[in-house]
Amino acid sequence: MKLSVIIVNYNVQHFLEQCLHSVRKASRNIQAEIFVVDNNSVDGSTAMVKEKFPEVILIENKKNTGFSYANNQAIKISKGEYVLLLNPDTVVEEDTFEKVIAFMDSHPDAGGLGVKMLDGKGNFLPESKRGLPTPSVAFYKIFGFSKLFPRSRTFGKYHLGFLDKDETNEVEILSGAFMMMRKAALDKVGLLDETFFMYGEDIDLSYRIILGGYKNYYFPETRIIHYKGESTKKSSVNYVFVFYRAMVIFAKKHFSQNNAKLFSFLINIAIYLRAGVAIFVRFLKSIALPLLDCGMIMTGLYFIKEYYERHYRFLEGGSYSEHIISIAFPIYIFIWMFTTYLSGGYDKPVRLFRIIRGVIVGTGIILIGYSLLPEAYRFSRAIILLGAGWALISYLVSRLIFHFIGLKAFSLNPDKSKRIAIIGTKSEFERVSGLLRQTNVNTSLLGFISADKNEEVHHKDHLGNIDQIAEVIEIYKISEVIFCSRDISSQEIIGYMHTLISADVDFKIAPPESLSIIGSNSIDTAGDLYIIDVNSISKPKNKRNKRLIDILLSLVLLLASPYLFFIQKKKNGYFRNIIQVLFGRKSWVGYGNEVHENLPKIRSSVVTPSDAISNISIKADTRNRLNLAYSKDYKVENDLNIIWKSIRKLGN
Repeated sequence: MKLSVIIVNYNVQHFLEQCLHSVRKASRNIQAEIFVVDNNSVDGSTAMVKEKFPEVILIENKKNTGFSYANNQAIKISKGEYVLLLNPDTVVEEDTFEKVIAFMDSHPDAGGLGVKMLDGKGNFLPESKRGLPTPSVAFYKIFGFSKLFPRSRTFGKYHLGFLDKDETNEVEILSGAFMMMRKAALDKVGLLDETFFMYGEDIDLSYRIILGGYKNYYFPETRIIHYKGESTKKSSVNYVFVFYRAMVIFAKKHFSQNNAKLFSFLINIAIYLRAGVAIFVRFLKSIALPLLDCGMIMTGLYFIKEYYERHYRFLEGGSYSEHIISIAFPIYIFIWMFTTYLSGGYDKPVRLFRIIRGVIVGTGIILIGYSLLPEAYRFSRAIILLGAGWALISYLVSRLIFHFIGLKAFSLNPDKSKRIAIIGTKSEFERVSGLLRQTNVNTSLLGFISADKNEEVHHKDHLGNIDQIAEVIEIYKISEVIFCSRDISSQEIIGYMHTLISADVDFKIAPPESLSIIGSNSIDTAGDLYIIDVNSISKPKNKRNKRLIDILLSLVLLLASPYLFFIQKKKNGYFRNIIQVLFGRKSWVGYGNEVHENLPKIRSSVVTPSDAISNISIKADTRNRLNLAYSKDYKVENDLNIIWKSIRKLGN
């Protein structure tokens, strides 16, 4: 056996399917075995592998064992002369395996090898080649010097920016996304260190290969697509802690005591700096717009009050009570902003109608409340109406300004139809276009480009042949290209992506006989995966409705507490849960206290979908599937139904 390909999967079924299609093609001319180690996915990954790739050796773990442990499971039973660790969010060229094996065969000193990696838009990924993160290299990386001087031999060592990305070179660190190793080298230096659950294990093993007397190479004569998916976003606080803590483990293992202490000191500084910045930025993003709206509306209300007092209400002198105004104005602003929020006025993309609706509803609520107040607390309907007009104007003007200065988050036409061209045969064009019509993505499908340069096609939707792709994109103003991988090779796809970078188009790939279309930048980016639409709990409207139903349910349960309290199995938690839900610490229904990295993030909950099933012992995988179904197709009535069926468990 020449090659053992090992792919560790965790809830990325559609990317895994595309990856396996490319691996199958790349393995045709060599003796290869393919392993998929699944870390307890609940998205149907294992069923897909069994159905579509029966030749794959599937290892099904009953829990998420981590990257290192899962890879080691397959390495221990692999038979190949070479072992390739490959991420599921990758696509390899048809001759990738042949080329890398030939290189390793001709370089007996090579213990490991990495290749040129491109992102989903065809851009070179600098992590294709990396240097050892010594304390000085880590310092330059942490404090931004490597980014400022990427080609410097002093400051640019982390990504070896001074080495030509198109030349083969010795490197120190390989990327775990594509990490090819000589089995004899692994037998000598050992397998992946299972101390590293996520991140750092590739650095550790790469370094041990060098310590074992072998060399690591960067080999750019073949390319792969790497969508760079990660379970934790790089901007998140969790990523900062997990990644940099892995660096500390590495330092303590390989550096001298003094260097390890220095490295740990730098890492801890980085952790708190990055975490602090991440928290601060997130906080600013969440409050900046509401603060701006609040300030503009408040300023306008005071100007309106002053003008109305002088010219209409108190012509002989006098003014409204400052005490009443100091209470009334904040209440008015809160109601306008809250109803605008409930109306979807703060959702992205911006819809002016939602803002108008929110302000009108808020004004109605204010006027109803105003009419119920005692005469002594009423001061002016006119100011309410004028203030509502100003609130509406300030909302609309600010959004229009944001739109015209080019802030993408505030674009008033983000759903402008994507102008899509499909590259493939007529039959694949019809299949993929049918799939697109079943999604809720707003598209303008212009036609297809024949994958055969010399084919003469007579079809009303034919735009041209693939050798004319640049002209077709320019003439038809194409914004997205979908490659049908049944009709065009991965090598050609990657080649066209790389040469069309300047065209500023997005790329997606439609695997054969699949219900998914995958691209273009990241495995974690919303919108980059076209599948049959589901009403995900992560949609802004659903998140808002869920929070609203939590508040209303809490109030109802509080009023009904004289009866409901006595039927609870755990009475001590009943009132505590009501308070926690009211203040946003918990939700009534969700995944419980479990963290599901593959599901949309929601608050911990009092009850779960499995709590609604009585008198049946629910296994962990069944609970996971119920949570997945709950998150994919959210409805308010689902929450109400689960609460009703688990009414005795609200003290959990």
